[in-house]
Amino acid sequence: MEYIKKSKLSFEEASSQKRAVVKEILKNIELNGEDAVRDLAAKFDDWHDDFILSPKRKQELIAQVPQGVKDDIEFAYEQVYGFARAQRDSIVDIEKETLPGVRLGQRVIPMEVAGCYIPGGRFAHACSAIMSVATAKAAGVKTVIACSPPRGQSIAPAVVYAMELSGADVIMQMGGVQAIATMAYGLFTGKPANILVGPGNAYVAEAKAILAGTGRCAIDVFAGPTESSVIADKTADPLTIAIDLVSQAEHGIDSPVWLHTDSREIAEQVAALVPKIIEKMPDPDVPLASWENYGEIILCKDRDELVTVSDQYASEHVQVLAEDLNWWVENLQNYGSLFLGEGSTVAQGDKCSGTNHILPTRRAGYMSGGLNVHKFLKITTYQEISPAANKIISSAASRLSRVEGMEGHARACDWRLRKFFPDEEWDFEVYKQPDLKAID
Repeated sequence: MEYIKKSKLSFEEASSQKRAVVKEILKNIELNGEDAVRDLAAKFDDWHDDFILSPKRKQELIAQVPQGVKDDIEFAYEQVYGFARAQRDSIVDIEKETLPGVRLGQRVIPMEVAGCYIPGGRFAHACSAIMSVATAKAAGVKTVIACSPPRGQSIAPAVVYAMELSGADVIMQMGGVQAIATMAYGLFTGKPANILVGPGNAYVAEAKAILAGTGRCAIDVFAGPTESSVIADKTADPLTIAIDLVSQAEHGIDSPVWLHTDSREIAEQVAALVPKIIEKMPDPDVPLASWENYGEIILCKDRDELVTVSDQYASEHVQVLAEDLNWWVENLQNYGSLFLGEGSTVAQGDKCSGTNHILPTRRAGYMSGGLNVHKFLKITTYQEISPAANKIISSAASRLSRVEGMEGHARACDWRLRKFFPDEEWDFEVYKQPDLKAID
C-alpha cells in the first residue's frame, strides 16, 4: 500500500497521564462519597444546584423544545428502539434435554440498573441519549439512570426530552468522571449500576475502564475519539467521499478520518477537495486539525488489499462506496458499523437510521461490536440431573475430576452414585492420578 496522505499524530494517544488523574478522582469519590461529587461539580461545571432533575424542572425544559424538534427526536427514537426490540427478540430462553433425565436451560435476564452517560460540551447530544437509554429499556432494564453535564443552567432541553421519551427513570445534571463514579457507586440514588454505557471524553472513557477493571460494573466499549473510514473504488464520487470525511472530522480535533482506495485518481481528487470543503464550514478549525493531524489516504492495489488494510484499522465506522456491496459485507470482518453505498452515510447512523452509534474505537472492533441490547442482558444457565441420569453424568464427572486431581469434586459425584445406585459396584480409582511424592 502507499500513503497519499499520512497522519502526523497517532490516534492511539498516550493515556497514562489521564488515567493517573482519573484514579485520584475515583479514589476521592470512593472515600468521600457525595461530598466529593459536589466539590467536583462546583469545580468543573460551576454547578451548585440539585443533581437529580425534578419533575417540575423537567417539564419546564421539555416545554422549551419546539414541536418540530420533538417530532424528529420521536422519529429517531422509533427507529432506534424498534431495531433494539428486534435484537432483543433474537435471543430467547431455551431448554433442552441433552440425555434422558438431563435438563439444561438458558435464561435471559436484563440488568437491574444501567447508567447511561450522555456527553455535553460543544454539542447537544439528543441522539446519544436515545442510543443508550432506549436500548437499555428495549432490553428490559428496570432502572435507567441518565447523566449529562449541565450547559449553563441545565441540561440542553432537547437532550432532556430525548431522555424522557426513551424512558430514563432518573435524570442527573452531572458530567465528567464524577458522573461515571456516581452511577457506579449508586450515589444520590442508592442504585449502583450493573453496567455503564455511553460515549464521553478521554477522562470519562478512562473512568469507565478503571471501574470495569476493578469489577465494580460492566461497560459497553472503550469509547475513544470518533473514527471513520471510507473504502472507495474507481466508481465512487470524490465529492461524496470528501464531504463525508469532513462530516466526521467535525467531531473533534483528535477524530481520525481515513480513505482507503484502489484508485489513484480518486485518492488525489479527495486530497485536493477536503481542505476546500473544510474552508466552507462555519467552524473550520476543528475539522482542519483533525484532517491535518489524523487524516490519511491509503492507496491499495486491489480490493483484497483494501479489506486487509480496513480490517487492520478496525474503524468505528466503515463506509463502502464501491461495486458489489455484498462482497464487502461477506469479506470485511473488523469494524463497529458498516455503511453500504452512496445512499448511506455515517451521519444517518449517528442520528436516526436505527443502528446504535455507540461503537468500538482504537481497534476494539477487532474483538467487539458496539452497544446493543445484548450488552444489557445476562445469559444465565441452569440444569437438573435426574437420579437415573447420574449413572452417566456422575460417573463421567467423577473420572474427569480425578484426571484433573480434584478429589473433592470426584467424591461429590461418587456419593451420588452410591446413593442412587446402592447395589452397583463402582471403580472410583480407575482414573486416579499416581502419588508423585511416593514415586520420588
